[in-house]
Amino acid sequence: MGSYGKKEDNATELMSHFSNLKIADALSGYSDADYVIFGVPFDNTSSFRRGSRYAPNSIRFAYDNLESYEVNYGINLLDAKICDLGDLPVYEDVDYILSEVETVTGTILHDKKIPIMLGGEHSLTVGALRNFKDITMVIIDAHSDFRDSYMDNKYNHACVTRRALELLGEDKIISVGTRSTSYEEISSKEYEKVRFISANEVRASGIEKVIEEIMEKTSERVYFSIDMDGFDPAYAPGVGTPEPYGLTSYDVRSILTSISDRIVGFDINEMTPLYDNGNTSMLAAKLIQDFIASREKAIQK
Repeated sequence: MGSYGKKEDNATELMSHFSNLKIADALSGYSDADYVIFGVPFDNTSSFRRGSRYAPNSIRFAYDNLESYEVNYGINLLDAKICDLGDLPVYEDVDYILSEVETVTGTILHDKKIPIMLGGEHSLTVGALRNFKDITMVIIDAHSDFRDSYMDNKYNHACVTRRALELLGEDKIISVGTRSTSYEEISSKEYEKVRFISANEVRASGIEKVIEEIMEKTSERVYFSIDMDGFDPAYAPGVGTPEPYGLTSYDVRSILTSISDRIVGFDINEMTPLYDNGNTSMLAAKLIQDFIASREKAIQK
């Protein structure tokens, strides 16, 4: 099994922001890494069950129990160039934390590395997206998150898809797993500018058909964002806003690995360890391995 990474980092401008916690298999220093993991313990706009600020380290703890050799892809993750910067400090203001995420993600991208953000709540995705142009986005989410404002805050976690549309433009976002949408959201003229694929549609058409559409409609550069409530609560009970009748772990893994070689930014959000039986943390950790290992296999071909 993996061991925690060696403490070595040449990017002092980044490390001044972070704690010293590491994820297993993260053996590379920043300068050598292809994948850069960082945690953002923020959940101040959460509207139901808070606690996602504790998720990054819960995911790290679960990851330590995974084998470094990923047999499904024939990839030894100890050979992948992974760095874990640790966690940003806990901040209270959403505007400030989005600015911090924007700065950190921008630095990682400037250095030609792939950012992997561990939330925290889903609002954090907006900070990362500010650095991307001419990309498409795939979201896994139970909720459309398309309110223009919620609780008097345009950066509430219930508004993340609406803010993403403003940043990326029409027909650039596919959200999969939707099964909770308010009348306010669905009646908006902007709503049809995002392709929402409901969990019911996934079951009716089959995951292969959904993947075909995603492959057709996404570009060569994709930002992939996972809200853990996109999964059915049977697979991921430890989330802030659970919704029944969701996606299976196989559904999401299949989507993720089918386009992993296109992904230029990746995040996992809305995992709440306080309500978890351990399954949600382990699933989130495994998704990180699935992303990196499948991408490494794809680019080696």
